[in-house]
Amino acid sequence: MLSDAAVTLIRDVFDRPGLFVNAPRISRRVALWGRNTEPLTLAHSAVVVSERELLHELEQGELDQRPDLAGEAAAKETDFTIFASRPLPPETAEHSFGSRIASAVKVRLKEASDSESCWIESLEEGWLFLIPNGVESGWLLSVGCGFSSIPQRSRIIAERIAFIGDPAGEFPASPRIVSPLCGPDWLACGTAGMAFDPICGDGTAHAVREAILASAVVLGMSRGGDTQELRSHYEARLIIGFQRHLAACRDFYQTGNGGPWWDRELESLRQGLEWCAGKLGKHGRFRYQLSGFELKVIV
Repeated sequence: MLSDAAVTLIRDVFDRPGLFVNAPRISRRVALWGRNTEPLTLAHSAVVVSERELLHELEQGELDQRPDLAGEAAAKETDFTIFASRPLPPETAEHSFGSRIASAVKVRLKEASDSESCWIESLEEGWLFLIPNGVESGWLLSVGCGFSSIPQRSRIIAERIAFIGDPAGEFPASPRIVSPLCGPDWLACGTAGMAFDPICGDGTAHAVREAILASAVVLGMSRGGDTQELRSHYEARLIIGFQRHLAACRDFYQTGNGGPWWDRELESLRQGLEWCAGKLGKHGRFRYQLSGFELKVIV
C-alpha cells in the first residue's frame, strides 16, 4: 500500500504523472489497537500495488524511454557498485532488532463495500493487517500469530473474511540494517541496506529517497568530492532514517497490547535505538545538503 505522498514522490522521480492511476484505492483505515479499545475509523488515501506490478510499471517506462541502455551498460566495466539486493561485500554484518515473523495469505472478502478500507488489529501475540486488492479479494498479513488462531482472537478482521487461502510464505518483519552501509567502491541501497517493519508502511518511499541520495553521492565522487566525507554523509543519513523508523515502531508497540510478546519486541526496538545513537554519536555535523538530485556543500 502506497500513500499519496509516496506515489507523488515516485511519479516525480520517474517523470510518470500517470503512474498507478488505475490501481485500487484505499479511502478508509479502520484500527483496533490496544487492550479494551474500540475500532477507530480514519480517512486514508493510498493505492494498492504489488511488488511485481510496481517493478513492471517502472521497468516498462525505462524501456520505453531508453531502450538501448541495457546492452550499453552490459558492455561497460564498472568501477563503483550500488547494491540493491544481496549478497553484499563480506565486510558487512546485519543487525536485526526483533524476532517477529510475518505470514501473508490471500483472502476473499465477505462484503464488496470493504474493498476501499484497510484494517489493522492488535492481538495478544502480534497484529493483523487486512488490505483489499480488488472488489472481493485481498491479502491478510499476520505478524507474530498463526492463521489458525485468528477466528478465535480477532474482533474485527476475522468477520470481514469469507475465505482464507494457504499462506504464501513467511518473512522476517523486524527492522534490520547492515553495517557498514558503504565502502570505498560500493553503497548498499534499499533492501540491501535495511528492511523496515511493515507496521509503518514507509519502506518503499524510503528506498526511493535512499536511491536519490545514493546517486547524488556517486555523482559527487565522480566530480572530485571528498570520498570519505560523502560516504560518511550517506551512512549517517540512512541511519537517521532507520532511527526514525524504530521510534515510530516503538510508539505502535508501546500501545499494541502489552504482555510478553509485545514487551520482548519493544525491548528489541529500544536496543536498536541505542545502536543508532551510538553510530551517530561518532558522526560530526553534516557538511552536505540534498538539492534535487545533487549534494551541495553547506556554507
